[in-house]
Amino acid sequence: MSEKKIAFFDSGVGGLTVLSDALEVLPNEYFIYFADTDNVPYGKKAKKEIARLVKDSVSFLAKQKLKALVIACNTATSAVIKDLRKKYDFPIIGMEPAIKPALEIYKDHHVLLCATKRTLKEKKLKKLVRYLMAKERIEKMSLQKLVLFAEENKFDTPEVRKYLKKKFSDVDWTRVKALVLGCTHFIFYRDIIASLIPEHVHVVDGNTGTVKRLISLIQPNDSSVNSSVEYYCSGRKVNEEYFKGFIDIYRSTKSG
Repeated sequence: MSEKKIAFFDSGVGGLTVLSDALEVLPNEYFIYFADTDNVPYGKKAKKEIARLVKDSVSFLAKQKLKALVIACNTATSAVIKDLRKKYDFPIIGMEPAIKPALEIYKDHHVLLCATKRTLKEKKLKKLVRYLMAKERIEKMSLQKLVLFAEENKFDTPEVRKYLKKKFSDVDWTRVKALVLGCTHFIFYRDIIASLIPEHVHVVDGNTGTVKRLISLIQPNDSSVNSSVEYYCSGRKVNEEYFKGFIDIYRSTKSG
């Protein structure tokens, strides 16, 4: 049995979707969830600023005796994960837009990648697209405002639906077979997005792949350990009820 903890980091509440999925398959671990709520959103910040913020947060987390760290934020992963892996000896798992599985499953069709502005600009994404030789098949869209909607606890509201309808209005859906959610905040809106796009378009995210990668890199605790989660906002320990409310919202979309 290990008393070391598995930490999840995000700029805000989006990473709770990944934590929730991990809790379902790793029921005997000690978890930490760290949201950098003082500085959310990351999507419009400069890469250097994001790197500084993430490094400061991970420095705090590294003092907590970690078994592994999940950077549950696509934007932060793109900006700084290489530097983090060079500095720390515990496993660090990042988020990557699930365009590879989407392209493999839906061959000969286009994929619409929805992400933050910063993720869409990053060299890491461009390198991945080149590696997959898929430049002509990937269309990109920023849904930046969904990050703020999620942080403000706005989910299935007329304002959210109006925003998404407008964003999707110019898409040629006859060419698109899959929509990839390239930001963990967006996963709260999976069902709403699915209801606003044609039925033949499949919505894909990277949560499952990330959790599988985490499991492959750790030695899970045995059943004698009762799972626990500590929650932090920019280094301050906070009441769990606030964050558990978002987990409940996410789980309701999965069961609905």
